[in-house]
Amino acid sequence: MSSGKSRDIVALGEAMVEFNQTQAEPPLYLQGFGGDTSNAAIAAARAGAQVAYLTRLGTDRWGDRLMDLWHSENVNTDAVLRDVNAPTGMYFVSHDAQGHHFSYARAGSAASRMQAADAATWHSAIAASRWLHVSGISLAISASACDTAFAAMQLARASGTRVALDSNLRLSLWPLARAQACITHAIGLCDLFLPSLEDITALTGLTEPQAIIAWSHAQGAQQVVLKLGAEGALASDGQTQRRVPGLAVQAVDATGAGDCFAGNLLARLSQGDDLWTATAYANAAAALSVQGYGAVAPLPRPDTVMKYLRS
Repeated sequence: MSSGKSRDIVALGEAMVEFNQTQAEPPLYLQGFGGDTSNAAIAAARAGAQVAYLTRLGTDRWGDRLMDLWHSENVNTDAVLRDVNAPTGMYFVSHDAQGHHFSYARAGSAASRMQAADAATWHSAIAASRWLHVSGISLAISASACDTAFAAMQLARASGTRVALDSNLRLSLWPLARAQACITHAIGLCDLFLPSLEDITALTGLTEPQAIIAWSHAQGAQQVVLKLGAEGALASDGQTQRRVPGLAVQAVDATGAGDCFAGNLLARLSQGDDLWTATAYANAAAALSVQGYGAVAPLPRPDTVMKYLRS
């Protein structure tokens, strides 16, 4: 664990209001909250980590609700910026035999108006943390948000704060060529890369886990944890690779499962676990999270995860 750090994790990105379909006909939606790095921050806080969040929110009711959520989840919001000229983003999730599908209402959102200069105002929050967590969505929502994330990653590296990057590729948000360029650059700025098999296949054409691990290290990531969904995860520190097998569960909604994985992994690493132990814990937490609806509500707490691991 890094010395001189007063906080475990600070996450940067867009938090959103979620409407998750619980019934097809007539359609019913459960209102919750989402946004990948916000989900990860809450997951980490529930796992016992000291966490803060960095974003812009609208000054609307939904922004107020998100602030209330973070306060109730012990996520520090001292550095959250409020934008009077832009709304808080939202999205809808629907479900069918092919899985879950997202419809976004986030164009022109407050978070998409983040600027590289915002990162300078967040310098102390970044420097105080052991980890900075960002994602492909943090980069994708706008060119200025991408610049903000890159500036934050550079500040983290200069401050002795380690950087975690979740690939979270959303090709509905940006063209593949730009995603390839920006995510590859970001991998070179991170210490821990958290790709999914699906994301890296779309980015690179690679389909074999060993090849994906090798490619990720070649881009500059020191540690890589490849998320394999129901098949578990493959973790590598550049010298050793270990596979964590998948866990058989009755999944009802996979929204936020990868974010749950990321938050729990970073929490356990902050608490002193090695990469392999933290990956096994995160894998179990993610398996538990898919058994309920929404990105935030099903995020498990340590007693539940430990009981599940023991069983």
